[in-house]
Amino acid sequence: MTGAHAHRDSTRRVAIVTGAGGAIGRAVALRFAASGADVVVADIDEAGGRETVGQIEGVGARGLFVRTDVSAPDEVDALLRSTVETFGRLDYACNNAGFDGPIAALLDVSPSDFDRVMAVNARGTFLCMRAEIAQMLKNGGGAIVNIASVAGLLGMPKLSAYSAAKHAVNGLTKTAALEYAKRGIRINSICPGGIDTPMLAKLERYKSASDGSTAASMAAVHPVGRIGRPDEIAATVLFLCSPDAAFISGANLPVDGAYTAI
Repeated sequence: MTGAHAHRDSTRRVAIVTGAGGAIGRAVALRFAASGADVVVADIDEAGGRETVGQIEGVGARGLFVRTDVSAPDEVDALLRSTVETFGRLDYACNNAGFDGPIAALLDVSPSDFDRVMAVNARGTFLCMRAEIAQMLKNGGGAIVNIASVAGLLGMPKLSAYSAAKHAVNGLTKTAALEYAKRGIRINSICPGGIDTPMLAKLERYKSASDGSTAASMAAVHPVGRIGRPDEIAATVLFLCSPDAAFISGANLPVDGAYTAI
């Protein structure tokens, strides 16, 4: 656990971002920091997580890194304890930690591979929401944004486990939004299309090797003619956590350059 341990300030808002050592999570964490929030960075990647905290502090905000495997209940509980012990509250959470698993047809996916993808994406989101909601109820409310995928809205060949897990994230989002709507907690998910991240680069390499396609074809499948940027996902997270989105809850929002509109 590293980062700022300044005196608590009840006027400041506090956000948790899981998977914040990577591209989208880091962009989200920095957006929260730029908005004036204290940010708790959770990741299994200690080097990446600490680098994100350094960037948060570089923009004048307070950051805290907590190494967290989101599929482990004890580690998620420790994340929330560290958040409250350091900053005193929790207002926002972005559950972004994810794992794509094997790129293979269903018959070539082992049960252990399937279980690991579900553990990080679906179980991890469930465990984080469970802990975050419990704390937000003590505060009197909050906002949660889960990072799903267009694979959680559509079938995605060669990504059966990932697609199943992201469909589960969207289902958890809708159900929890209904359960806590009257208690001051809004819960939404974002379903990104192709975003400029290492995960997309892995998929592009697989496609190129298997069918001779190029990275340009990944952009071409999006009607806007390009892939998205992590900061565009981050901007959407901040909007959904803002008062401007006060009447939005239970949404599974595509941010995909019209990919799912086809």
